[in-house]
Amino acid sequence: MNIYGPRRPRDFDPNLTQPTQSGIYFVGSDDLARLANTATRDELRVCRTDLSGCRGKDELLRRLTQSLELPATFGDNWDALADCLRDLRWMPAWGYVLLFDHADDLRHAAEADFNILLGILDDAATFASDNDMPWFAFLALPETATGAS
Repeated sequence: MNIYGPRRPRDFDPNLTQPTQSGIYFVGSDDLARLANTATRDELRVCRTDLSGCRGKDELLRRLTQSLELPATFGDNWDALADCLRDLRWMPAWGYVLLFDHADDLRHAAEADFNILLGILDDAATFASDNDMPWFAFLALPETATGAS
């Protein structure tokens, strides 16, 4: 799994236009606004999902359906999410940045679901990078969880 952390954007400033830097990054919640602004400036599609109080898979999929504006054909399961994030014709853009607020809430409430989500995000980022498309997921965790000081 290609998860990059514990890094904070003050120490690491990814070039969001470079597919070779695509991946999953753990960041602090105060970094999400800057990353959203950078992605918007670079004309990437930005989707932000608030995971505050998210307790598991069903709630996560409901929130992703709204924040990502998943297609009507979305099947409300892990395989359908993986398919939607790899085949993004339903959400055309030249690159993607997914921002997750309060990711630690899901991690503490349903660690297995959190880990499945990470695997799906990693697969999507790898697929996009292999196809020369920028694709990033930034998950906000407390500084103690990211190892930042």
